[in-house]
Amino acid sequence: MDLEKRPQQSAPAAEPTGLRASDADRDRTADILREALAEGRLTTEEHADRIEGVYGAKTLAELEPYVRDLPGEHQSRPAPAPYATAHAPAHSGAPLPGTIPADPDENLVAVLSSTTRKGRWRVGRRTHAYAVFGSVEIDLTEAVFEYPQIVIRAWSVFGNVEVRVPENITLRGTGSGVCGNFEVDTLEAEDPQAPVVFIDGYSVFGNIEAKPKRGKLIADLHKYIGRSTARHLRKHL
Repeated sequence: MDLEKRPQQSAPAAEPTGLRASDADRDRTADILREALAEGRLTTEEHADRIEGVYGAKTLAELEPYVRDLPGEHQSRPAPAPYATAHAPAHSGAPLPGTIPADPDENLVAVLSSTTRKGRWRVGRRTHAYAVFGSVEIDLTEAVFEYPQIVIRAWSVFGNVEVRVPENITLRGTGSGVCGNFEVDTLEAEDPQAPVVFIDGYSVFGNIEAKPKRGKLIADLHKYIGRSTARHLRKHL
């Protein structure tokens, strides 16, 4: 009879990396890659390859290899504040922390393809657009605005993202590009209660632009403001 005591083997801990990745997880990984590109740690080709992989990743385990060799993966970073921009004056009413959700209401993705959102559609508070060797078109000229502030965050890698808005809303933006173009035609609405659209973008050998579409207006602007305000009050009372 073997009386020798044997050490008990503990069950292996569950790996959290098997969890499904959220859009916020992919965005954080993309931010690390963006900083690595700006610091010269990655070439534009490496950055483009990794970005494509990041937005195709399904789990945290699939995200980890893309930033394993980068310093941003091993240190905590404060959350970026993309909406505090020099383009907007101090009284601009930029979204306060917590007013815009971190996760998008809608993702528009074009990888070697094209994606279009236009016509009569309800705009969420946050929309993300990804163009990797593709094209994304966002047309808000006939959209239904249910929120006073809208954020569109765009990434373009050898691609194109275009945003068109009505002339009687406020349009602001902040972003940058590496061998690419980021352009927002800032627009201030005469009505202080008009919806505000913020564009936050980053372009690598690509193009991101947002501008008003001439002749397109929100015809029932004041009716929209009344409905939106009443709905918001009913929800929180």
